[in-house]
Amino acid sequence: MKIKKHLYILLILVSTLASSQIKFEAKVSKTKLGINERLRIDFEMNQDGDNFNPPDFTGFTVVGGPNQSVSNSWINGKRSFKKTYTYFLAPKKRGSFTISQAAISINNETYKTTPIKIQVTAAVDIPKDPNDPSYLASQNIHLVAEISKSNPYLNEAITVVYKLYVSPRIQVDNWNEIDTPRFNDFWSQNINTQGQKVQNGKYNGEDYRFLVLRKTVLYPQKIGKLNIEPLTLDISMRVPTKRRDIFGSLLMTRVNKTVSAGNKTINVKPLPGVGKPVDFTGAVGDFSLHVLSSKTELDASESLQIKVNVKGSGNLKLFKLPKISLPSSLEVYEPEHNEDVKTNLSGMQGSMSDSYTVVPQFKGKYPIPSISFSYFDLETETYKRLSSDEIIINVLNGPSNSSSSTENNAVSSRNKQVVVLNSDQFAFIKTKTNFLDIKPKYFFKTNMFWGLLLLPFLAIPLAIFVRKKKANRAADVYGNRIRKADKLARRYLSSAKKSLGKKEAFYIALEKALHNYLKAKLHIETSDLSKDKINNLLNKKGVEDHVINEFGSILESCELARYTPIDIVTMQEDYDKAAKTISLIDKQAR
Repeated sequence: MKIKKHLYILLILVSTLASSQIKFEAKVSKTKLGINERLRIDFEMNQDGDNFNPPDFTGFTVVGGPNQSVSNSWINGKRSFKKTYTYFLAPKKRGSFTISQAAISINNETYKTTPIKIQVTAAVDIPKDPNDPSYLASQNIHLVAEISKSNPYLNEAITVVYKLYVSPRIQVDNWNEIDTPRFNDFWSQNINTQGQKVQNGKYNGEDYRFLVLRKTVLYPQKIGKLNIEPLTLDISMRVPTKRRDIFGSLLMTRVNKTVSAGNKTINVKPLPGVGKPVDFTGAVGDFSLHVLSSKTELDASESLQIKVNVKGSGNLKLFKLPKISLPSSLEVYEPEHNEDVKTNLSGMQGSMSDSYTVVPQFKGKYPIPSISFSYFDLETETYKRLSSDEIIINVLNGPSNSSSSTENNAVSSRNKQVVVLNSDQFAFIKTKTNFLDIKPKYFFKTNMFWGLLLLPFLAIPLAIFVRKKKANRAADVYGNRIRKADKLARRYLSSAKKSLGKKEAFYIALEKALHNYLKAKLHIETSDLSKDKINNLLNKKGVEDHVINEFGSILESCELARYTPIDIVTMQEDYDKAAKTISLIDKQAR
């Protein structure tokens, strides 16, 4: 009986120890998600702990959390405890990432979670939810990639224009590119879109405003189906809610939304094989060929320039120019390549040229043979060949070439002239020279010698004075804070100052500068920039109430100024007020 009793007690102890085993683990909502999705991660423990230390979330932005929840229940006399820290993450870019270990202290022991691997892919379709503000934002903002041609030839220019369509019902505060297309199978050239203005247009039959964000010219370098990767943006916006203020106007809520232009596929056709010239090097477009010589008459050992120029529109940088063929009696140097090419929405336009330096060694007449150039014409969809005219170079004076005529074979060796090649035949006349004094000069006991000897001793009082000045300046804590604050205000407001006189651009830049300053000063994200939270954080840092109110009034002025006429004097006043307020916050904040 005693043995059975002891066994029973032992089983109870084992059961109690097993039930009290400490668990601390990380759980994610998914291990594979699109760049436009959100990831939830829970850090759960079955006993209460202290000093929770989350991972650094490399590759992600924390858009929510930490949210803490505690569950404590008794079931059949058995206690169940669970404490959870929850974070919501937004991926910054595509790729494979590892969420490292979180740590917590329970009963003076440190416990860590297991690292979790997360795969971030391109943007995916998100299920519809009409009651979700994020879904409402997605229905009123669209990023569109417009492709000029979906079935081009190899090396034919196509254009991709990215437009952001925004419904009048929402307002966009800011956006950032988080995934840029790489165009791996294309030669690409971005076209400058700075200074683009918001335009009115239609999207799916409805009135929208749109802005051209990016223009890119592409030349496909492979045939078949090629994928154009999407442009993805992270956009901060305000969307209407179902609530209204006391004046009956709809209240707005801030939403961060990731939008994508989506993948696009084009089918690239190969160039026709029928009729393709043997000397075809891949030129596609419309071109002209010119071969020019700087001289047609000269003496031996003089130089001339022969220029091969191809001009027109097409893939100018993607093919080779034809080479010239010259007689062996002409000395030819490596050509100098020049390009004068501009790229716009219709593709590359301009000219390319090779300039050859030619030096004849003997007198006589030398023909420069005709050269040809072939290209594929997109309008007629046929190959065309261009040919240059033959050029005759007449060398008037110089030694005769014995191998060029039979007459020279009959001339005695005493009448033959030996050609001597000089390595300095292109040397220029020197315009400067260095003269050396016949009598040597000694450095010892000269004025420079005594000056350099005494210079360190003369520099000691100056160094003491400078050091004293620096010490006084470093001791001036209040003055340093003022100088630092004024410098910080000028740095953040530099972009707004450049836009003075342009109402919309100025106030957008001013508002963005104020937001960026708050994010840097208060260490908060764009999604947390609410008026109440800003006021609370500034209060905690010791900023005076009238300064906080002044900062809030500037932000309100930025919003109202977009819809009211403003002159440059008012803009200057708002700029000065913003600079003064930023300086005051930086001086007062602890």
